[in-house]
Amino acid sequence: MPIRILTVDDHPLLREGIAAVVEGQSDMELVGEAANGLEALHVFRECRPDVTLMDLQMPEMGGVDAIGAIHREFPDARIVVLTTYQGDAQALRAFKAGASGYLLKSMLRRELVDTIRSVHAGRRRIPPEIAAGIAEHASDDALTSREIEVLRQVADGNGNKRIAHLLRISEETVKAHMKNILAKLAANDRTHAVTIAVRRGIIEL
Repeated sequence: MPIRILTVDDHPLLREGIAAVVEGQSDMELVGEAANGLEALHVFRECRPDVTLMDLQMPEMGGVDAIGAIHREFPDARIVVLTTYQGDAQALRAFKAGASGYLLKSMLRRELVDTIRSVHAGRRRIPPEIAAGIAEHASDDALTSREIEVLRQVADGNGNKRIAHLLRISEETVKAHMKNILAKLAANDRTHAVTIAVRRGIIEL
């Protein structure tokens, strides 16, 4: 039996490219496509693929939420993340949600087919640079959900007073959160903190 594959990505060109690669493999078959996480859940229920290729940044429902939703219903689902972002925090969220593999889109041509076979055989597949990033920050203090909210507001260009108003907390509390954020991310200032957080996939712009 061929490995049955579902592709989830909001870019039709990428889905077409993957379809072309899969069609060239005698042991693989594309059984479904979806353009966002919500659609992915419905299509997964209908076609029950062996391996799902999942983008992370999508409208309606992102990839991490979709992975979690599929895994809650189908604990044995094997899902490979396809992304352009190398962030260790984003990768960690995906694995915690239930991903079995992680592949940068720049590696698709070289590694897609082997990754599909590997994950279908029950193995995990993580690029060395992603694994190194996760290991590097494994002992770091993670940002709290409130600190992430504050950092998102900073990324939007808001000052402490405006953030305090938006989050309904005092300006002193915002300053305390910022102090913790800078320390945890080893950042020099607010802009540096946002840059680090975006690179690591803690927040998205």
